[in-house]
Amino acid sequence: MKTALTIAGSDSGGGAGIQADLKTFSALGVYGMSVITAVTAQNTKEVRSVQNIDVEVIQDQIEAVLDDLPVDGIKIGMLSTEEIIKTVSKCLKEVRNIPIVLDPVMISKSGHPLLRDDAVSALIQYLLPLSYIITPNLPEAEVLANMKITDQDDMVKAAEIILEKGPKYVLVKGGHLEGEAADLFYDGEQYRWIKGERIQTKNTHGTGCTLSSAICAFLARGEQPFTAVEKAKDYITTAIRHSLEIGRGHGPTHHFYDLYQKAGLL
Repeated sequence: MKTALTIAGSDSGGGAGIQADLKTFSALGVYGMSVITAVTAQNTKEVRSVQNIDVEVIQDQIEAVLDDLPVDGIKIGMLSTEEIIKTVSKCLKEVRNIPIVLDPVMISKSGHPLLRDDAVSALIQYLLPLSYIITPNLPEAEVLANMKITDQDDMVKAAEIILEKGPKYVLVKGGHLEGEAADLFYDGEQYRWIKGERIQTKNTHGTGCTLSSAICAFLARGEQPFTAVEKAKDYITTAIRHSLEIGRGHGPTHHFYDLYQKAGLL
C-alpha cells in the first residue's frame, strides 16, 4: 500500500487540518501518517485558541516516521511560526524523491490568522524551494507574490512570481474570484486552467486541506502532477457537492461520499 505523511495542525472540529488530511488519504486508498504541529480549539464557527507544539516534539515526530516507515508523499499544512517552519525544513531538506505538497495555510475559514506575519518570509525562504507543488488560494497567492489579484491575468502573473521562489509546480486556486471556479496550474512552461463547478453551499470548511492532501495521495499513487491535480479537483468537488450540514457555521465536506454510496449507506 502507498503511504502519505501530513505535517499540519489538529482541528478539534474534524473538518480541516490533520483530520481532513487523514480522511482524504484513507478515502483515496493511501495509508496516512501524521505530524501534529499545533492543536487548535475550533469548531465550524471559530478558532478559539491555538497551542503550537514544541519544535523538539515536531522534529521527533518527523524523524520517527522517516526512520521506520516508507513515505510516498508528504503534505505540509499549518506551520504557524518561523521556528516551526525552520524545523520542518531542516528535517525534510535531505528527503529525496518524495513529492512535497505545500498548502500555505495563513487564515482559517472563520478569518482567524494561522500564520504569523514574521513567518511568511521563512515560509518563502525555507519551504518553497523544497515544494513539489504549492497550492495557494488567492489571498495566500497575493501574500506570496506581493501583489493584488483581481482577475485571471493577475493569477498568471502571481503564478510566475511564486514559481520563481522555488517550487516545481504552482496551483493558484481561483475560488475567490467571481464567476467560474477556475484554478491555474503552472509548470514554468504551460498554463493549464482547471475549470470547476461553483457549488452554492456554506459548508466548505477544510477544502484547501482536503484538496492538497488529495493531490498528495494521487502523487503517492504514482500519478503525474497535472493528472494528480485534476483527480484531486474532481474529488474535492464531489466532497463539496455532498457536504455535511454539521455545526452552525461552515460545515465540513464529505470525504467519504463515494465510499458511502458504494456501501449503500446513503
